Parts: sequence; C-alpha cells; structure tokens
Amino acid sequence: MYVDAHAHLDRYGDDLGNALAELERDRILTVSVSMDLVSYRRNVEIAAACELVLPTFGVHPWNAPAYAGRLGELREPIRQSPMLGEIGLDHHFVDDASVYPAQREVFEFFLQAAAEQRKIVNLHTSGAEEEVLALLKRYDVRRAVVHWYSGPLDVFDELAAWGAYFAVGVEVLHSEHIRDIARRVPPERLLTETDNPGGLKWLTRVPGMPSVIKEVVAAVACAREVDVDDVAVLARGNFARLIKGDPRLGETREKFFGQASEGP
Repeated sequence: MYVDAHAHLDRYGDDLGNALAELERDRILTVSVSMDLVSYRRNVEIAAACELVLPTFGVHPWNAPAYAGRLGELREPIRQSPMLGEIGLDHHFVDDASVYPAQREVFEFFLQAAAEQRKIVNLHTSGAEEEVLALLKRYDVRRAVVHWYSGPLDVFDELAAWGAYFAVGVEVLHSEHIRDIARRVPPERLLTETDNPGGLKWLTRVPGMPSVIKEVVAAVACAREVDVDDVAVLARGNFARLIKGDPRLGETREKFFGQASEGP
C-alpha cells in the first residue's frame, strides 16, 4: 500500500471514476484535502464511495479572502474533519499583499481550532515559510504535514526541529532543489504525496493520476539512495505514527495499518 498525504480528488471531474479505480488497484491511501466548503462537501461524498479516501476540511490561502468575514461558517466542518487542510499562507503565487491579512486571519482561525481540538494540519507555505513556522509555534501546533516544501533550507531545518512532517511530491521528478529536500527530510518525518490532479498538470500540462505516486516513491528512493520498497514502507510507517492515538483516526489506522511496525 502507498500513502498519498496530499491530493485533491474533488478536482478530477469526469476522470474521478478512473482515479478511484487506480486507488483501489494500487491500494493508495489518499488524504483528499479541500480548498473551501464546496470542495470539502465533495470530498466527503467521494470518501463515502471509497474507503481509501480520507477527506479533510481546509480553506486554501488563495480562497481565504472569501472567508475572512464569515469564519463562523467554518466551525462545524472544522469540528467534523479528522484533520485540517489545505491551510496556510501563500506569498509566492499571490503577489497582492493586500490579501495577506485575510490569509493570516483564516489560517490563525484554523490553527487555534487545531490546537484546541488537537488535530493534524496539512500546510501550504509558499513564500511564507518563516511566518507559517512562527504561527505554528504561537499556537503550539506540532502535528503538521508540510505539503510540497520548496523554500529555504534554513527554515526547512527549523520546521523539522519543530517536528513537522514533509510530503514530497511530483516536483521531485523534475527539480534538483526538491531532490535536495527529499534527501534532507529526516527519515522519521518523510511522507509522499501527488497534489493530483493539478500538481503534475502545473509541471507538465497533463493532469496527474493517482498511480504517479509510484513514480514519486521511486524518485525519492533514488535521491536518498535506498530501495524503492524502503521508501514506501517508511511513508506508511510514518503516517501510521502520525495518526497514532488520534481518536478521530483510530478506525483508519486499524483498518490500514493494524499492528504493523512504524517508521523509525
């Protein structure tokens, strides 16, 4: 079994049936993160049709301005969601600084909830890595998955020291910087992801399908100079340990990991 720690299954449209068939064929446990309320509802529907899908609620920083004035609407889906994501800040792809306060307002709302409810967060950090780290520390949120980290290595090291996990994805197939990061991730914090279908499309103009996780695992193994199976096992074990003891994720852990050994 593989672990895809960050994907957007709600965005497959007419290809969803093929995507779910690949999940089943290759046994890919997939965290399907949300961009907003609408995408969360769709992810919940998809999860009802496939046990390999774990739907999580978040408001992506690109969508944060639409929710900054209506935070009350987020409380119930936050409570319902077993993990929170995709959330965070984006000062790289979003160059309009006037919306940064809205991004921060929504992000802090989620972080406060994560701290109070002791939930894992799935993070977008592009161009705002230092600020994201500072806010994790402010709210004492330690169970964090950093999605597609591509920022400075000194902040990477600080995030690792804080206890963050890192999900390495499809850019490892194309970027030496990402391969450097794949090598740098502590073995006990390594996860794999695809950001499908948009991640691969952003790089190659071809939408990604779930089975590309196998290429990601192979590329990470090559970068780290280990066997492919070692990376797959490591990612599974790390995810099992990440969710261990979480009452909202106990059924997921028992169903897919049981008493299997965890990563180091």
